[in-house]
Amino acid sequence: MSPTEPSRGLNRRHFLRHAGGLAAFGALAAACGGNTGRPSGGGGGGDGDGVALSQWYHQYGEAGTKEAALRYAKAYTKAGVNVQWTPGDYASKLSSGLLSDKGPDVFESQLNIAMVQSKQVVALDDIIEDVKDDLNPNDLAQNTVDGKVYGIKMIDDPQLIYYRKSLLDKAGIEPPTTIDDLIEASKALTTKTMKGMFVGNDGGLALGGPALWSSGGSYLTDDEKPNFAGPRALQAYAKLHELNASKSILLGAPTDWTDPGAFLNELVAMQWIGLWAMPAILKKFGDDVGVLAFPKLDAQGKDSVYSGGWTQFVSAKSRDVEAAKAFVRWLWIDKTDFQEDWNLSYGFHIPPRKSLAAKATKLQSGAAADAVKLAADHGFTDNPAWTPKMGTAFGDMLTNIIKKGADPAKEADKAQKTAQAELDRLFG
Repeated sequence: MSPTEPSRGLNRRHFLRHAGGLAAFGALAAACGGNTGRPSGGGGGGDGDGVALSQWYHQYGEAGTKEAALRYAKAYTKAGVNVQWTPGDYASKLSSGLLSDKGPDVFESQLNIAMVQSKQVVALDDIIEDVKDDLNPNDLAQNTVDGKVYGIKMIDDPQLIYYRKSLLDKAGIEPPTTIDDLIEASKALTTKTMKGMFVGNDGGLALGGPALWSSGGSYLTDDEKPNFAGPRALQAYAKLHELNASKSILLGAPTDWTDPGAFLNELVAMQWIGLWAMPAILKKFGDDVGVLAFPKLDAQGKDSVYSGGWTQFVSAKSRDVEAAKAFVRWLWIDKTDFQEDWNLSYGFHIPPRKSLAAKATKLQSGAAADAVKLAADHGFTDNPAWTPKMGTAFGDMLTNIIKKGADPAKEADKAQKTAQAELDRLFG
């Protein structure tokens, strides 16, 4: 569903990864829609043996999502499930809730190793054991710490560049294959009434992660060392500044990059946005739409597709952990019809179950199929050892480079020191 964040910046789909960590979010925001304690089953299904579960969601932007979540909960007959739908500062509410016995039994978030170390979540290996081979390997990796799986992915949201084929043809240019091509294409597509590209009102912080991967780097190495400050990564960050300074990107749009409004209203020829926007874009432009991975830095680089999304967890402070796990198993493993509905009826998302993704007919043709293939061929996702504090340092680095033209080497060195200090704290 349309979000949080640059790939490493602050937007709805990934806000939790960058706003300070579940154990370190700010004060609890005012709760919206229902009490914040454990309910007596209101809004849920049958109450089984008197078990009452609280399931927390942030507010999705797509129409029908809240109604769908309530419908799923009502269909569960082994416990009462109360859905808490939180507009606004979900992060603070969740942070506070996970520290008390008045929080959720089941909640959505993205895994951070601190959640495991502080015993906020429980391992779910036992409820996924018989379907583990059917789960997307990248999703499993991002939810695994010390060999144990702590979350079940609900949706996979690849982020891509959408473009109007006819406008590229009119300008006499091919779809970009390198970052330099992308900058030149954005310039060529800029007219008196249209900018070449929209990458967010912050000038492109969402592109930091994809640019890093396009250079051959990554946030961390396999043995958990910083891997985002090498010479090629610095080149990629400098290219983002070049794009921002080119006067070919849209700034000050009515909505940010997570909303397709700039593209739909023909303010730009290209836009960085997630798969969730595909139905609205296809409805407006049909076959005139193409999609691209973020292009490689150069011939030695690689195309990259960041895949975000949300994951379901069971709180270690649940009053009935086993009942909470049983509900999560039912909803996100057994109820494949609900999983298909959640992934394909409210914007497009790739189902995390390989078997469901393979038969998702809405994703099997045209630009949607191209997006799925790009995600499969070039996808990368979060590392649970990458903490919110690291994300904040990385975002500050990008802000200074992209918007202020600061020296990439100096900025990356500062961010790398923060990341190393965090790794030392986590792993000794």
